[in-house]
Amino acid sequence: MEYSPILHNLYVVPSSHVRNKLFVLCIMLSLWVYMIYCCVGYCSTVPNLAYANRRESDADADNRGSSAGASRDLLNNQNDLDSRGDEWEDIRGETKALDDNAMSGFFNETEGKKLPQAIIIGVKKGGTRALLEFLRLHPDVRAVGAEPHFFDRNYDKGLEWYRELMPKSSEGQLTMEKTPSYYVTREVPARIYCMSKDTKLIVVVRDPVTRAISDYTQTRSKKPDIPSFESLTFKNMSAGLIDTTWSAVQIGMYAKHLERWLQFFPMEQLLFVSGERLITDPAGEMARVQDFLGIRRVITEKYFHFNPAKGFPCLKRPEGNSKPHCLGKTKGRTHPNIDPEVVQRLRDFYKPFNRKFYKMTGYDFGWDSEE
Repeated sequence: MEYSPILHNLYVVPSSHVRNKLFVLCIMLSLWVYMIYCCVGYCSTVPNLAYANRRESDADADNRGSSAGASRDLLNNQNDLDSRGDEWEDIRGETKALDDNAMSGFFNETEGKKLPQAIIIGVKKGGTRALLEFLRLHPDVRAVGAEPHFFDRNYDKGLEWYRELMPKSSEGQLTMEKTPSYYVTREVPARIYCMSKDTKLIVVVRDPVTRAISDYTQTRSKKPDIPSFESLTFKNMSAGLIDTTWSAVQIGMYAKHLERWLQFFPMEQLLFVSGERLITDPAGEMARVQDFLGIRRVITEKYFHFNPAKGFPCLKRPEGNSKPHCLGKTKGRTHPNIDPEVVQRLRDFYKPFNRKFYKMTGYDFGWDSEE
């Protein structure tokens, strides 16, 4: 057959074009294989990531007082077990919903670490740990277990450091943290406002006299040689003058601290949760919290089982007959017997603060009627 330039071009040029296509196809296949490999590796680690935040321990205690040096705080313990995020025994079983949510979040391109949109800011020994753990069962809430203490002790580390402490969340999920000392620390309201003026703030409050005794009980369990509650309460026992520099007393002056917060945030952005109702009616109080946060009412009465031995509700699976899980052994300590006269003097001391607090919040917590 004679040589023909036309036939030569028909065979040679397409051959080069096909090779280019094959080369591009090989590259694309390689990229897809690599992406699938990465997906499999990531998915296998997601549950561990979800549990990691629950296993962190706090480096600090719940509170250091209103300002540096202003409070005679014998209740500050650097190894405070009550502020740890891993006190709930076998919490993995109760938080499976969160792990499933983390898995599905991988497929959402908007997943990432966000600054908290809501913070539990107080108060120490009010019931903040219980509230946080109740909320962490909600599929629309992602919360760090350990207390960051960013706005009171680590503010100089910057917002990016703070953001990195938060768990990953997807679009529509709420990021939260809790640090009870925020409520009584002078600088915190302005700092949170600078981060976001739209931050929702939750304060768990409790009868200030009972709260002070609980605060003291916690410290005495770690420092048995501290002075008696009665001697710490008064500047002068014979004169009956209450020592307001002692943090156990100072924290319970709720109205005084609230005034500082209202300089930066409207009352509509603060929710005051009753620590007493969180025990007697956890489902009812959780309904208020979920409404305030703008999330579905998922945590209902079917999640709770009251433990008469401990004196507070424990969590249970809504389905099945699994054993309820309770807060750790550091919760529900037996309070020491306090001189009734000292208790009554404290109640009289707190009455004007309580009444002002009721008026400011529009809610009567009923503490003055308790014996």
